[in-house]
Amino acid sequence: MSQRIIARISAAVITTLSLECNPGEPIYLGDSNIDHMKDRHPVDYERYHAYIGRILSSPDYVAINEKNNSLEYVKEFKIDGAFVKVAVRVSQSGRYFARSMYTLNANRVQNFISKGTLKRIDSHG
Repeated sequence: MSQRIIARISAAVITTLSLECNPGEPIYLGDSNIDHMKDRHPVDYERYHAYIGRILSSPDYVAINEKNNSLEYVKEFKIDGAFVKVAVRVSQSGRYFARSMYTLNANRVQNFISKGTLKRIDSHG
């Protein structure tokens, strides 16, 4: 099974979410993760898979999903008005993996932002 580093957890994400890990912690993408994305969200995968690294490297918003303790990276694609989320989970061995990717409903995104669940991040500075 092949896996590669697709991005690294930035200091900005760590600070924004008060994470207990080191800046530069690698985020991996493995064959099983890709298969999961293709299987669960084939249209979103087809349209946005080339941007997974960019979403993880420069998200517009980040959050922690309390249900499964995953990190959520969200990028707004202004051209088609889509918010694309990449969920990152920690494996049992302590490695971070991009686990799923799909588009979010824009109204839900606005609700999450106003509730403070999704936090805007300045990862361009």
